[in-house]
Amino acid sequence: MVTYMIPCLLGLEKLVSDEIKRLGLQNVRAENGRVFCDGTLADSARLNINLRCGARVLLVLGQFPARSFEELFQGVRAIPWEEYLPRDAAFPVKGYSITSQLHSAPACQSIVKKAMVERMKSTYGLEQFPEDGVKYQIRFSIFKDDVVIGLDTSGEGLYKRGYRAVGVEAPLRETLAAAMVLLSRYRGRDPFCDPFCGSGTIPIEAALIAKNRAPGLDRSFDAQRWAFLPENCWLEAGDEAMDKEFHGKYDIWGGDINPRAIEIARSNARKAGVEDCIRFEVADMSQFRRTSEYGQLVTNPPYGERLLEKQEAEQLYRVFGKTWEKLPPKWRTLVLSSHTEFERTFGHTAQKKRKLYNGMIKCDLFLYGNV
Repeated sequence: MVTYMIPCLLGLEKLVSDEIKRLGLQNVRAENGRVFCDGTLADSARLNINLRCGARVLLVLGQFPARSFEELFQGVRAIPWEEYLPRDAAFPVKGYSITSQLHSAPACQSIVKKAMVERMKSTYGLEQFPEDGVKYQIRFSIFKDDVVIGLDTSGEGLYKRGYRAVGVEAPLRETLAAAMVLLSRYRGRDPFCDPFCGSGTIPIEAALIAKNRAPGLDRSFDAQRWAFLPENCWLEAGDEAMDKEFHGKYDIWGGDINPRAIEIARSNARKAGVEDCIRFEVADMSQFRRTSEYGQLVTNPPYGERLLEKQEAEQLYRVFGKTWEKLPPKWRTLVLSSHTEFERTFGHTAQKKRKLYNGMIKCDLFLYGNV
């Protein structure tokens, strides 16, 4: 058994834990901004291909306390790097330190690299390593003097599904969009709408969830080139994921007042393989109407970070609130906004609120209806 650490946006730990449990991994434990679990080496493929809300998948090679550079050096040097990295491996180091004695991330980065080289010198008989082979990204985290050293199996973050080559202003990360859809409890049966769809990320993630299509099927991962992983694990994980897909008819709609955004959304949906599941239309939010008794409205309207834009956003929220009042009462609505006066300008107090981060922007997810 090996241990994995899946970093995630603050506020999404429970969703990521639930995803991991559904994949059958063991000893799932959530902390602030990350989730640990135990599995096999082959599970690196299953996690990368299937996770919707996690940021990346790290194979944990060491975890130990360190309050001095010497303790950090010895802890890293004790890891059997030769079992994972070939002699020509490229092994860049990245990491961070929070609330710890070793507070300088660049200094820690240098110590980790030095300790790795010292360990591998004795195995490979080299004084210098060419690092011109396959990349093995090393990531460390130090939190309250507890060090976690891992190999980044993902490469690019898991939010990069491969379908969004271009976007519009203020894009929403795919992992956060998927989390919003999951929190709405949408599973493909009811109508689903986003009246501020932009480049289509929320409706596309809703379609992937409705179809139970694994989000990582159309992209590659760094660990696919690692020799120590089981040879067929990626192929088997892909086949397993495709076997679980659903095929049905779905009522998913995305609207935006910007014709260029709708053009991009349709292109992104084609790349994601869900263009047959979503209707994208150039539409003014004020004209939004739905008559079905049940449904989900999940959206990320403009925040208005600058003063003039803030006033425009408030006016938009007022019109949105009046339009929303005309929806049937059993609709479930989730709105993500960083605007501190959203509820006042929208004209309705949310039944629930969740604090989330859209990149570095602190936001609230406002939940209305049967939530």
